[in-house]
Amino acid sequence: MIEQGPLSQKLFALAKTRIPGGVNSPVRAFRNVGGDPFFVRKASGCRIEDVDGKHYIDYIGSWGPNILGHAPLAITSTIHEVAKSGISFGIPNPFEVQMANQICEWVPSVEKVRMCNSGTEATMSAIRLARGFTGRDLIVKFNGCYHGHSDSLLVAAGSGALTHGEPDSAGVPRSFAQQTMVLPYNDPAALETAFSEHGEKIAAIIVESYPANAGLVFPLEGYLQKMLEIARTHGALLIFDEVMTGFRLGKAGVQGLENIAPDLSCFGKVIGGGLPVGAFGGRADVMDFLAPLGPVYQAGTLSGNPLAMAAGLAQLRELENNSGFARLDALGAHFENGLKKLLESKGVPYRFNRVGSMFCLYFCDHEILRVDDVMRQDLDFFKKFFWGCLHHGVYLAPSPYETGFLSLAHTEADLDETLDVFSTVLSGI
Repeated sequence: MIEQGPLSQKLFALAKTRIPGGVNSPVRAFRNVGGDPFFVRKASGCRIEDVDGKHYIDYIGSWGPNILGHAPLAITSTIHEVAKSGISFGIPNPFEVQMANQICEWVPSVEKVRMCNSGTEATMSAIRLARGFTGRDLIVKFNGCYHGHSDSLLVAAGSGALTHGEPDSAGVPRSFAQQTMVLPYNDPAALETAFSEHGEKIAAIIVESYPANAGLVFPLEGYLQKMLEIARTHGALLIFDEVMTGFRLGKAGVQGLENIAPDLSCFGKVIGGGLPVGAFGGRADVMDFLAPLGPVYQAGTLSGNPLAMAAGLAQLRELENNSGFARLDALGAHFENGLKKLLESKGVPYRFNRVGSMFCLYFCDHEILRVDDVMRQDLDFFKKFFWGCLHHGVYLAPSPYETGFLSLAHTEADLDETLDVFSTVLSGI
């Protein structure tokens, strides 16, 4: 562990007197690596600068949305121009229609879409819609999959809840939790058993299509298709949470890679260009159950606000016009090849999961198929590795349960510099 600079220390001391835990999202508190966070002053490209003037190569990218890097001109200029005409109206604006059309064009399963302000809002609303459409109450989710902090879904969650060892939260009524069935991920038999016993009561299955809040876990071959088939058989809906994977792994996200059409999909991150945003969409007959057409109420004063919509559109267009997805995958492959060679030369037990520009490094020698496998990695080794990297100017997630992200602002030289830091740190552990 290293001591943060004096300005970061001063800010954190003040923050703790005014903000619970000194942070506005739990994972920022560095609790799982033992220490205090630093405070950022500015960022550009793939690098961030803290308030004490130290620079870091960033592999978080605001937890995923900054796919072009920090403060790209395409985004900042768009925000500047749009803001001149107004920041929020609470009245329909052209950008929200353009964004809806863009999502529907890129994701074939989405016939209609509604904007909201966060991934949590998107998943919460999709669950309510699924219950309203089917007339059923039970929801199936999977251990370690995080879908935001709404009451129905904060049960056996990942991400910050996993980091703090409390997958369930105080303040969630037991009656709410009882409406959520939690199954082990990558266990088809458990899925079959749940539906054979309760199928007529289950409104929907919700799943992180590639779970990315317990590190990064991939489904067994045919597992996602099994979910779709069993949902269809029992009249339930399948909801893909693509808040992290949507528009980062390709135009159609995981469902495009896996050639699966869920009934509903949840999005966020990339479609806001770094501004707060979320969206959920899917089959037109399901989406038309939303007010004002249908009986399921959902609303948001800032939903579809022009700044977020315009910034997100600018980002999506940059990805499309510059072959962004292919470039991101090439960067990911370069990083993966170099990292594997390094770890094998050091004799360090590891598993490295990567898809496109998303990755997670586990310090263990067993396969990663579910959250129990993630929990059995060498957490003490990770802490030493994290602090060593931070000391040498590389910022990784301050938790072994989080996914890392590359951006189009990273270059092969940045990745090679990072690998050199990794080599130095590993030699000292």
